[in-house]
Amino acid sequence: MRTYRDLFAAPQYSPFFAACSLQVAAQTVGGIALGSLVYASTGSPLLSALAMFGPALAQVVGALTLLSAADRLPPRAALAGLSLFLSLATLLQTVPGLPTAAALALVLLQGVPSALGGGIRYGLLTDILDKDGYLLGRSVLNMSTGVCQILGYALGGILVTVLSARGTLLIAAGLYVLAAAVARFGLTGRPARSAGRPSLTATMRGNARLWSSVPRRYVYLALWVPNGLIVGCEALFVPYDTEHAGLLLAAAALGMLAGDILTGRFLPPRWRARLAAPLRLLLAVPYLVFAARPPLPLALCAVALASIGFSAGLLLQERLVSLTPDELSGHALGLHTAGMLTMQGVGAVLAGALAQVTSPAAAMVVFAVMSVGVTSVLGPGLRGPVAARPAVGA
Repeated sequence: MRTYRDLFAAPQYSPFFAACSLQVAAQTVGGIALGSLVYASTGSPLLSALAMFGPALAQVVGALTLLSAADRLPPRAALAGLSLFLSLATLLQTVPGLPTAAALALVLLQGVPSALGGGIRYGLLTDILDKDGYLLGRSVLNMSTGVCQILGYALGGILVTVLSARGTLLIAAGLYVLAAAVARFGLTGRPARSAGRPSLTATMRGNARLWSSVPRRYVYLALWVPNGLIVGCEALFVPYDTEHAGLLLAAAALGMLAGDILTGRFLPPRWRARLAAPLRLLLAVPYLVFAARPPLPLALCAVALASIGFSAGLLLQERLVSLTPDELSGHALGLHTAGMLTMQGVGAVLAGALAQVTSPAAAMVVFAVMSVGVTSVLGPGLRGPVAARPAVGA
């Protein structure tokens, strides 16, 4: 499967794509609305970053407790139910006079079941497409994420100004409901991928099994840590330049979109191993320009260029799928998503804390340097070809 026409001709991919896109749009619009609301009421870069990326921070709880359900629940019902839960939590954030602490508690509450959602979503993708189609299918989802973020951040900034932050949160809640409807009525009912009941024990056993492989550990760390540090830089866009934060976030999404198109559709297999490491470095190096407090056009170009490096995650996910037995696909991809988003939340909070005592620009430079260092340390463990898919029990 090498063309977009082949991809969308695959049964069930179109409604799956639509449901995922609507959920990203809801998260984007809701995130900038809540981040703006919290920053306006507190003036705190730390709390603003937590409002925007707190759900990602809480995903570690879901990853440690719920992920066994990713392969043990019917995916259609689970995806629809999760979207409705997120809609309800977003509605509660619009209550007038809601204390900031309560709003942030709801943010964290949203993140726990979202860890399970990543496993269900991307496990279902491996069912809808064959393994050779995963890279293209996931790249198109990432492209959709980029487009939704570009439009969502730009539109969200306008809606916050025109309607207010609470009005924008109501729109986000409605988008979650649409995502639930598309999942429920657009997808075909499928049985769970694996037998057995979800449980804490099963989740811990699956996590331990996935983590026991040294090659998989290197892949997970490379997916999680450099990515999370750079999202920490993005979390500081509001305090760095409140007036143009939407433009900076849109530039990041545009760069991510370009990277996913180039890597997912046009990068030949023989070049993937060669370009994986340079892409991981590209993710961080352009942020060093913020040491000089660049003018807005240069800052936008640096952010867009850096975000092309996020496409290294596609190559790492393809490697992860090749290193994982079929019956753990959903769990493995859910662990990747939960760990990645958790590290993004950690990065956002730590970057906000550093910005409190230094400045947003200084914190971005420090986090970019750390990302380069982590990428360099992990590089040797990611070299060499991937062996055949492991057998059951590996």
